[in-house]
Amino acid sequence: MKGDRVEIVVDTGSGVSTYEITATKAGRRVEINTTRNLTEVVEVTRSGTPVRTARFISARVIALVEHPAGSADGSAPG
Repeated sequence: MKGDRVEIVVDTGSGVSTYEITATKAGRRVEINTTRNLTEVVEVTRSGTPVRTARFISARVIALVEHPAGSADGSAPG
């Protein structure tokens, strides 16, 4: 859903870097896949076609925060 976003904080060895993946258009969503050594964050269309992909080594990921799209007052849907 447009407005979904995921923040990823990664250890770079000399500090931390923060990355953000956001669903930029209506009908798109952000999916997270985690395997043994890889964390993948993908923005996909309604049909499941990947638009943007970000991959991180799981051992370096410090935090992964999901922000679901909310209403105008900032609350979560549902």
